[in-house]
This record gives sequence, C-alpha cells and structure tokens, in this order.
Amino acid sequence: MTVERFTTTWNYPAQIRTGAGRVRELPEACQALGMRAPLLITDPGLAQLPMVEQALSGCREAGLHCAVFSEIKGNPTGKNVLDGVAAFRDGNHDGVIAFGGGSGLDAAKAVALMARQREGLSLWSLEDVGDNWKSADSDAIVPIVAVPTTAGTGSEVGRASVITDEQARIKRIIFHPRMVPAIVFLDPALTVGLPPSITAATGMDALSHCMEAWCSPNYHPMAEGIAVEGMRRVRDYLPAVFVDGENLEARQHMLVASMMGATAFQRGLGAMHALAHPLGALYDAHHGTLNAVLMPYVLKANESAIGEPMVRLGRYLDLRQPGIGPVIDWVLDLRERLGIAHTLAELGIDAIQADKVGQMAVVDPSASSNPVPFDANQYRDILISAVEGRL
Repeated sequence: MTVERFTTTWNYPAQIRTGAGRVRELPEACQALGMRAPLLITDPGLAQLPMVEQALSGCREAGLHCAVFSEIKGNPTGKNVLDGVAAFRDGNHDGVIAFGGGSGLDAAKAVALMARQREGLSLWSLEDVGDNWKSADSDAIVPIVAVPTTAGTGSEVGRASVITDEQARIKRIIFHPRMVPAIVFLDPALTVGLPPSITAATGMDALSHCMEAWCSPNYHPMAEGIAVEGMRRVRDYLPAVFVDGENLEARQHMLVASMMGATAFQRGLGAMHALAHPLGALYDAHHGTLNAVLMPYVLKANESAIGEPMVRLGRYLDLRQPGIGPVIDWVLDLRERLGIAHTLAELGIDAIQADKVGQMAVVDPSASSNPVPFDANQYRDILISAVEGRL
C-alpha cells in the first residue's frame, strides 16, 4: 500500500487536505480565504525549524506578507493570546495560520477570535459557559488555516481553545462555533521529526478524546461512531509510529485519529479532562501525558455506568473478551509499550493539593458529561489513586 492513496481532500467538518507534502499548498489556501497578510502562529521550538521557514518562504514567494508570532507556552496563557493579538494588529494582518501542536493551534485560534473584537471585550468573558460566545462579534473572527504537527489534540477541527488564566491558576475553555479553521492540512511529513515520547503522549491524548466521547451518556450517534473508529486507529497505528517515526502511513492514520477524537468529543468529555485541566494549570504538566496516566483510574471509577459501552468497545477492538476489565488491561499494556508513566507521582505530582484539584475538577466544563456525576471528594479520591498507583 502506497502513501499516495492518502492524498485527498474531504469536507468534515472543515475542508481537510490529507497527504504527504500537501503543506506546499498553504499559500493557495490562504489566498482562497482572502488572506493577503497572514500571521503564522506557532510555538518557540517549531519557529526555529526548517518546516516553518519553508512555510514562510512559500507564502512570501506567493506574494503574501507573512510574519511569525511564537511567544507561546506549552500550556498557552491569556497573556500569550493578548500578545498575539497585539502582533496581529501591529502587522496589519488579515488572517491566521495556526501551525504546530495543541498549544500553538489553541493560541492561534484564540488570537483569530479576539484580533478584531471590540475594545473592552475580555477573552475570559468568552469562556464556554452558557451562551457567553454570543457576546463576541462572529463577523470579526478572522479566517484560519490550520497545520497540525502533532497527532493528539485535534484542535485543528475544534471550536474551542484551552487557555490558562495565570492569575486564577485555572485552565479555561474559550468557545465560539466559528473558531473552527476553514482549511486544515493533515500532512504526515510534518510529524516525522517528533520524538517517540511526544508521539506517545499526543497519541494517548487522541485516545482519551475518543474514549471519553465513547463513554459519554449524551446522545450523539455520529460522534459515537467516529470515536470508536478513532480508537481502532490508535490501537493499530500508535505502536507502529512509536517504533518507526518515519512510517508515513502510520503518521497519516494518527493525524486522522487525532482529528476524529476532536470531532467525536462534541458528544462530551469527562473526568480525565476534568482532572487534567486543573493539574495542567497547577503543575504546568503535559496535557496528553496527564490524560494517559489518568485514563485507567477514571475508567475504573466509572465502571458502574459504562459496562455496556465497554462490552461493545472490547468487541470492536478484538480484545480477548469484552468488558471493562479487558479494556483497562489493553490501556495498561498500550501505555507500557509506549513508555507512559503509571502514576502521577512519576510526573512529579503529589496529593498535597488533592482537595483543591477535586474542587476545580467538579466545576470544569468537561465534568458535566462524565458518565458518573462525581463530587469534589470523589475527584480527590481518583487523583490520590492515580498518584499512588491504586487501581
């Protein structure tokens, strides 16, 4: 099977251009959206790599006045977004190229949302609570082209950004239905240089999105189907790409699995993310790694409410027998093969702030679609179990 068969374009939910080398179409995509002076937003590490310079050169050769903004943390902050908005306005830009992993994509989308909003509108006023998004001017959101370089968050097809409020020490979900990029490039060649550890952590993040969408009690049959197929792709291709980072076919499938996870979680997320968000804000830990470590502990805590979905999942994944036990065993085996830690303690996280994390988790937006409506004490107990390694 050749990788050429993956060179195609489809529309769901945005225009998706897949295949190795497709990023060379970036200038044409920007022009198709009316951009003449896009701001390429990425993280500091990527900004130094040839792939970003090549993207810039291609845009400039096509007559686009393209500049770079890269002052973004691994967990992007409100200040990062405000600085990006200032760079956008100072450079008279008219669109955004979101280039990178989850942090770069989330920050870029938030900049695109805020760049032309009226004076006085706060980023935090658009937190995903109720109808907050309606206070933004939809027509003021500038066009976005997304170029993911990791296969994990799926932010390239998301309608939200996770941004850290440093003053409150909390992660907030900023939402608007028109934040989703108009054109997305899933180019596996851009992910070839990822270290195995990042490949593993981001791939497990994609799995967590699919897994939590699958377990959600909300009614969304399309998302349910996408979630289970995303998990199959993770099963088949994440171990392969972990071993051989230059496997373009496996890289392509993992980019698709990542996108599927973000599409599926329209059905909802759950306790993995409700805990990962406060832990990321308090400890500045990698989001995908947190979800990977938390996954079996949350599945065990949800056991009473997810028996039937776990039976169906076990059958779909061809496990030795259906049910939650074999699914947890599969997750544990996958993590071990990928070198993922078994406990939060291995990440330098202890239980000292367990009460605070429990209180933050219970009000996190992701908690509302967990199969079991945990209270703050139950979230605290799950955290302690994950610190101590008690399943």
